[in-house]
Amino acid sequence: MRIKMLELLSGAEQATGTAVVIDVFRACSVACYAFAAGAERMLPVDTVEDARALRVAHPDYLLAGERNCLKLEGFDFGNSPSEVKDAPLAGKTLVHATSAGTRGLFAAMGNADRVLTCSFPNISATAQAILEADPEVVSIVAMGKAGMTHAPEDKLCAMYLANLLQGVPNAFAAIPKFLRTAPSAAIFFGETAIVPEEDFGLCLALDAFDFYLEAVRLSGGHPALTRRYPEHPVTPADVPAA
Repeated sequence: MRIKMLELLSGAEQATGTAVVIDVFRACSVACYAFAAGAERMLPVDTVEDARALRVAHPDYLLAGERNCLKLEGFDFGNSPSEVKDAPLAGKTLVHATSAGTRGLFAAMGNADRVLTCSFPNISATAQAILEADPEVVSIVAMGKAGMTHAPEDKLCAMYLANLLQGVPNAFAAIPKFLRTAPSAAIFFGETAIVPEEDFGLCLALDAFDFYLEAVRLSGGHPALTRRYPEHPVTPADVPAA
């Protein structure tokens, strides 16, 4: 297994083999909590206009997403795990539009054979699924802020996943403490907060879920994110306080 470490939208476009799109704050974390709340499927979109068009065509679809971290007008949810985790999503289709994560998924599907999304809440299940498939190439893409600038949470998650795939020990306990003071975490805390503070801890809930998320193409060609389970279950790690 050869691991390629990539970043940003440009890196997603270069992904080959099995691609893993990582957006910790917050798209890939939101997807985990939405499926845990019962969502049947998620439809990632590249643009806000695409999301609104899907709502027009399917009035029963729910919309979640952001631009500049803020909830979009007319959307049911922001890009917030605390908003979706207890929402009545059983059997629902959730359309998801974000600045980095969903756009990275679209970009990765151009050349990759298989595309997964990953965050700390489902990282061990994702690693297990990849190890079971044993692909020749794994492209791990740290999406960063808006897919344009580096973000430490995504790079740390990417390195953590790479270590799991290579059997290298990880030390998670220091990560939440470090990220709490990172510039990218300013959106959660104090005078600069623009999103729920609770989202920070939810995004860093290590191995909260035992499933992985994979993008598939529907009959019409549109990608859909689906929940799947590794053949051999993983034992969730203890979740340190974030």
